[in-house]
Amino acid sequence: MDFKPGFRFSTTDAAVLAVGLISAAVCCGITALGAVLLLFVLAHFFVFCNVIRMSRLPELIWAAAFLLLASTAILTGKPSWPIVFAAAFALTVLLIGVELRKPSYHGVLWQSINPDLPHWFQESVRSRGRASRQ
Repeated sequence: MDFKPGFRFSTTDAAVLAVGLISAAVCCGITALGAVLLLFVLAHFFVFCNVIRMSRLPELIWAAAFLLLASTAILTGKPSWPIVFAAAFALTVLLIGVELRKPSYHGVLWQSINPDLPHWFQESVRSRGRASRQ
């Protein structure tokens, strides 16, 4: 396992961003709200996966909460869209705050936020090696 903390950007990330931006542009011709929703989710994908490098569970929590809020807004008109976006953004801030405090934090600015990361990584690799030999 390689130790590669910090910002990450791959060909797959570029493809997802390109498809998302093209989809939002097409969607904008149909409904501005649809384009805004796509861009909001796309921005979160980028921040969570490339900038913060968030672990899977918080990503899934955010996605489930956003789907619930957006689906409810679409089906019932409540909550209003400003509340949906504000609540999703508040959850984003909360989840990023939790992620930044983990000993495994390895996103942007990890050197100043989590200077013990190299030690944590070595211990993690060592303990995985012991577990696989048992």
